[in-house]
Amino acid sequence: MEGLDEIRLTGLRVFGRHGVYPDERRDGQWFVVDFAVRIDTRPAAASDDVEDTVHYGELAARVAAIVEGEPVDLIETLAARIADALLGPERVQSAEVTVHKPDAPIPLTFADVAVTIRRAKGAASGSSVGERGVAL
Repeated sequence: MEGLDEIRLTGLRVFGRHGVYPDERRDGQWFVVDFAVRIDTRPAAASDDVEDTVHYGELAARVAAIVEGEPVDLIETLAARIADALLGPERVQSAEVTVHKPDAPIPLTFADVAVTIRRAKGAASGSSVGERGVAL
């Protein structure tokens, strides 16, 4: 998406109860979310007015509410819900979300498990379309 700029937030740490196993739902765990939205920041740069951009604090609150909210089995599902929420503001044209699950129930030593997805608003419908990638 040529001509678009990026607003990025990394390391948003939120407690949630997502996972396939009953103890993940019962006990919960920390998730870390990184996200970026692509918008045209030129209007905000020219006006120096927050109303002409997207408020990253409000985006972070949306993301946190999703992670703290209704449990899902897969972090793919969680990432998709977050991406859909990030595409809500009119100015946002696309979003990239990485959900990290650093305490995933894997009986091996590892640093992180993460899923990254990218979504963009459709040209005609406004619906989200995109690709999925896994970052391990």
